[in-house]
Amino acid sequence: MTDLRNYVLVTGAYWAFTLTDGALRMLVLLHFHALGYSALQIALLFLLYECCGVVTNLLGGWIGANLGLRVTLFGGLALQVFALGLLALLDPGWPAVLSVAYVMGAQALSGIAKDLTKMSSKSAIKVLLPAGAHGALFQWVAILTGSKNALKGAGFFLGGLLLAGLGFRAALLVMAAALMLVLLAAVVSLPGEMGKAKKKVKFNQLLSKSREINLLSAARLFLFGSRDVWFVVGLPVYLSASLGWSHAGVGGFLALWVIGYGGVQALTPRLLQRGLGGGTPQGGSASLGAFALAGLTAALALGVQFQLDPWLTVVAGLALFGVVFAVNSSVHSYLILAYSSGDQVAVDVGFYYMANAAGRLIGTLLSGAVFQWAGLSGCLWVSCLLLVAAGGLSLRLPRGRYALA
Repeated sequence: MTDLRNYVLVTGAYWAFTLTDGALRMLVLLHFHALGYSALQIALLFLLYECCGVVTNLLGGWIGANLGLRVTLFGGLALQVFALGLLALLDPGWPAVLSVAYVMGAQALSGIAKDLTKMSSKSAIKVLLPAGAHGALFQWVAILTGSKNALKGAGFFLGGLLLAGLGFRAALLVMAAALMLVLLAAVVSLPGEMGKAKKKVKFNQLLSKSREINLLSAARLFLFGSRDVWFVVGLPVYLSASLGWSHAGVGGFLALWVIGYGGVQALTPRLLQRGLGGGTPQGGSASLGAFALAGLTAALALGVQFQLDPWLTVVAGLALFGVVFAVNSSVHSYLILAYSSGDQVAVDVGFYYMANAAGRLIGTLLSGAVFQWAGLSGCLWVSCLLLVAAGGLSLRLPRGRYALA
């Protein structure tokens, strides 16, 4: 019961953080788009956010293993409160160069906060479950990952709503105050030794991984790059500039997309139950999902390129993309915990999410640049190429049952 209580506490803190993270992304994107910033300039606002995620996941896993996941979780929540406060001090009268640099710096802190919190929360699942609990691990990972993404989608909607109702500065201050209350509750409630390795993890162990973890991490890089290359900047700007959608409409659509995506992730164990014959996913599940996404994305790119009905291609097509991507992402999230060493799970998970952050960084950069030069169809073609790479790497993952460490 204690482990279940701690799981609920960690998940609740992660949920609260995720709401502010999704809202912050939408606040920044819509606010600066309204100020007349180009797609590439908006992408640059998120550049350090993604860059810091690469380093944070690697070092955060090492810190979590040596000092405990409680330290990294609290650090992530506190940094997000600080980043929100900094952004609230942004002066609209500043020159564009100064504003971009300032927001990039504050977003960098938010990126560190996000990855510390995510690494801590996902590693805690493995720590709180008994060794060998394959089915329970798959279900708990799916619930945490799915609920997180559903709440991030709600955060997109919340960001658009707060921007319209309160304005940029007041919205940030309200979110900072709410997250501070969550941090105080977590400090009082969570145990101090959660996730701490029995023996100190040496720094040179950070990059020493098994073949399975290396392959899965590389596949994850391409998988998430394939999503963010059209999702981060290309799609929101396309909906606003090309289709004439309002800020609330853009935020609402992205919110529903991510909420549905999270819901499918949470249901993945049930959706795959018959196909897996009561077992758990293996490498074949990951490769099949990536190649299916590549085919779907190519079809969507052709639809946009030949100017078919945008409701059929962009809205319905990307909704279908979200379903398939959600299942594949949930499979990935299970496999990394299955491949990880129980005593050093934070280090292994941190390495894996370092690759995830690198994929998001690549996708974010490409999203602004490719959209500016080749439109949404160009973004989708690049996404297709990245998915083929993810599928090829996943083909080399183990096909048989992999024993949980």
